[in-house]
Amino acid sequence: MNTTPWVPVGTVYGTLLNFQRELALWAPRMNEAPYKAAPQAPVLYVKTANTFTPNGQAIALPAGPAVQVAASLGLVMGEDGVVGAALFNDVAIAHESYYRPPVKMRCVDGFLGVGPACVPLVRVGGMVGLAGLQMELHINGVHRQTTSLVEMVRDAATLLATVNGFMALRPGDVLMLGTDCLPDGTRPLVHAGDTVEISAAGFVPARHAFVKEEVA
Repeated sequence: MNTTPWVPVGTVYGTLLNFQRELALWAPRMNEAPYKAAPQAPVLYVKTANTFTPNGQAIALPAGPAVQVAASLGLVMGEDGVVGAALFNDVAIAHESYYRPPVKMRCVDGFLGVGPACVPLVRVGGMVGLAGLQMELHINGVHRQTTSLVEMVRDAATLLATVNGFMALRPGDVLMLGTDCLPDGTRPLVHAGDTVEISAAGFVPARHAFVKEEVA
């Protein structure tokens, strides 16, 4: 029996501004400097391999600014398209600008909590079934956010087709569908000692504890 925790074997891409609430909150700023116009294509970023934290393992928080968490669903690519989906906890240092790729904020060691498994797409109703999926985020057992995929700007199939139109996704790559914000435009914050659980129907919950980074 293989007990090795599942982690992506390819590149993980995240998607910004793919939920209607956040896009609406950002709309007044889109025509101002430095943006000058609303994005016409998906806004992507990369979660590098150093960020991957397998399910059940702790995520170390460096000293400094607040850290935000967000539930995301990732499409896992195979030889002939999407083979499954997985839950992710997309961790980042809180920031207010999307103008340049926020590598320093999003690619800190351990800052992508990985769900326990890649679930075959057929078990969640295929790409169509994903539209009705809701992800629940709890911190220390307290419900903090519900993310409904029906609220996406581009649904899973549309986002995938659009991205494939300008970039080839390879087997093992993951395309995260995006994260939603709270009504005030922020995301839930965590501190050392907190535990975050992300769950959705058809998936084993993703659970990660947050600890203070040990400085050598």
